Formats: sequence, C-alpha cells, structure tokens
Amino acid sequence: MPNYRRLRAPGATYYFEVCLENPASTLLIDRLGALSDAWRATAAELPFTTETLVVLPNKIHTIWTLPAGDADFSERWRLIKYRFSRAVPDRCRPSASKRRKRERGLWQRRFWEHRVRDEIDLAR
Repeated sequence: MPNYRRLRAPGATYYFEVCLENPASTLLIDRLGALSDAWRATAAELPFTTETLVVLPNKIHTIWTLPAGDADFSERWRLIKYRFSRAVPDRCRPSASKRRKRERGLWQRRFWEHRVRDEIDLAR
C-alpha cells in the first residue's frame, strides 16, 4: 500500500484540487447548492478561510488558509465530501473495494494539495 506523505503546517495556506470519480460528471455544478451547504457546514465546524474557489463540473480548485495551530485539512475534506455525497441522489455504482470501505464511489479517494510558500507562489 502506498504511503502518502502530506506536508502539514499549522496555519499555512494550501492549494487543493479535488476531483469526482467520473471525469465526465457535471454533478458539482448541477448540485452547487448542496456543495455550498456542505462547505459552509464544514467551515462552521472546523474553521478555515477560503481565499479563492473555482468549481468546475467535475472538480474543485481552491486555496485555503488554516487557523493558527491547526493543520488538519484532510478532516475538512472528508467532511465536505461526506456531506455533499449524502445530499445527492445515488448516481454511481461503487466498485467492490469502495463498497467494502463504505464509500459511494462519487469522489476520487485522494486529493492533490500544495502548500503555498510565499506571495510569489500564491500569485502563480
């Protein structure tokens, strides 16, 4: 099993790309209200600042700044994915592996993150 290493820096700014499992899906823009509700509920429970957000039909690009002393972006993404998935009707057939892990097969398991190091990096 691969060992995914994530750089966790409390209070840091991160860029994320999070994708749906199906690259042809338009679910994120079709159910933008559900995504917005999941986002707000998660930010209320585990605060973060959304610096910028781009929602495409099948993926999300965003930059977050986490609170000082907190580096747990993975839990925030877990909650956003969970809340959104619960709010949309079953549209996918999860693989046997995803069913064993009680996943609906809506999202890709992993996400891509990049810690923003400075203002030049942020501008890029």
